[in-house]
Amino acid sequence: MMVDAVSPNAHSSTFWRDARHMAAENKLTLAAAITLLLFVVISILAPWLIPYDPLAVDTSAALKPPTLTHLFGTDALGRDILSRVAIATRLDIGMAIGAVALSFIIGTGTGAIAGYFGGWTDAIIGRVMDTIMAFPLFVLAMGIVAALGNSVGNIVLATAIINLPFYSRFARSEVNVRRDMTFVEAARMGGNRSFRLLTFHIVPNILPTMMVQGSLNLGWAILNAAGLSFIGLGVRPPTPEWGIMVSEGASYIFSGEWWTFVFPGAALVITVFCFNLIGDGLRDIIDPRRRT
Repeated sequence: MMVDAVSPNAHSSTFWRDARHMAAENKLTLAAAITLLLFVVISILAPWLIPYDPLAVDTSAALKPPTLTHLFGTDALGRDILSRVAIATRLDIGMAIGAVALSFIIGTGTGAIAGYFGGWTDAIIGRVMDTIMAFPLFVLAMGIVAALGNSVGNIVLATAIINLPFYSRFARSEVNVRRDMTFVEAARMGGNRSFRLLTFHIVPNILPTMMVQGSLNLGWAILNAAGLSFIGLGVRPPTPEWGIMVSEGASYIFSGEWWTFVFPGAALVITVFCFNLIGDGLRDIIDPRRRT
């Protein structure tokens, strides 16, 4: 006997109730959410909070260690690292959100279509995703950026493309399971066409599980953008970006100017760690075996 799905409104109410429960029980996930919220606030308010112009060069203050004047020290051109890390927060989180949103929407849409209609539609979409997965994903991102140019938009596009198969395959499997359930059959007999069935009855029921994938993918998207910048295929200097700053600071590892790479690297690691912890928390929320 097939089990009917709950309505989207009831599912949403249950999701937020379980979210509050998990936040109270899992202090680590709650701390990650608060920390990530702080990073988001910094990314929004950074232009008004930073003490110095992140692009201002002052060679007389080059490679100064952390002091009360420059809390994170200065880089080889005398630029304030705290200001550059804060401004880079907006760019790095923005690129990650843009890439994940793009791959989430397109991947979920194509996967839902493939899972619902099957046949040649499923075969074509499946072969496209298989082609993407056939390449080492970071190498594919490098090739896309190298071919199109290392602009912010192209980095977002490359990151979105290499993430498409994850969303598409997951959405396909979820929709394929639900397309013959009784609530879909009832909606179909009620006169709902395929587009409306997918949009209002099937896809809303798979969104919570897709959100887990999206949250985990945000951290990976930040690492991908930073990795491209580290090898010179990301955002171009002097734009403040965590990957660029780590790359520039790496040349001073052995000379002792540790602050040039530690602070931007710490911002990168903490943000990715927070996204992963939140993803784990979301997974626990939607898993009935992990909640009471």
